[in-house]
Amino acid sequence: MYIGVYNCQGAIGKEVFMLIDLSELLSRVDKILDLSVDLEMDHFVTRLGDYPITHKEPMRLRFRGVDDKKIEISAEIDVTLVIPCDRCLEDVNNQIKINTSKEVDLSKTEEQRKEELEEIDYLEGTSFDAEKFAYGEILVNLPMKVLCSENCKGICNRCGSNLNHGNCGCDTTELDPRMAKALEVFNSFKEV
Repeated sequence: MYIGVYNCQGAIGKEVFMLIDLSELLSRVDKILDLSVDLEMDHFVTRLGDYPITHKEPMRLRFRGVDDKKIEISAEIDVTLVIPCDRCLEDVNNQIKINTSKEVDLSKTEEQRKEELEEIDYLEGTSFDAEKFAYGEILVNLPMKVLCSENCKGICNRCGSNLNHGNCGCDTTELDPRMAKALEVFNSFKEV
């Protein structure tokens, strides 16, 4: 069993990833490999933003050889990301705990995986990339909506002040949309 940490120069800079060779698991049914892997990422970057990771536990992995072409992967991931509140934009610590298990058939070709809409970018041959696996699992477990509290008042749509800290003083009266045409006529006479 070969476990290696590789450094790779990318376009943005140094990228660190751990590759685990799983070929020995395919040689014996029910052979098990338990590992604890430190996550190298300090930020979680998506198209929606760059979220700092404030706390991370080592990822616990268990690999089990099912047969000569299938491996069962179980993982426990525990990270805390700082994500802005969807209403007031204040930073919120979000703990994401993941306990997942999946079976991977290494006999499938890339084309077969695409047909089944099964994207496995963390495996190349029998090399398992722990960082890519963790990234994918965190991505699908990100919360849809983040709030600093259930009664968050958000920000003023006129001046941008955080309304949780107090009233900003802006005029927030809203007119009935059914009266918009009457207001338009009134304002046209006002300009003359």
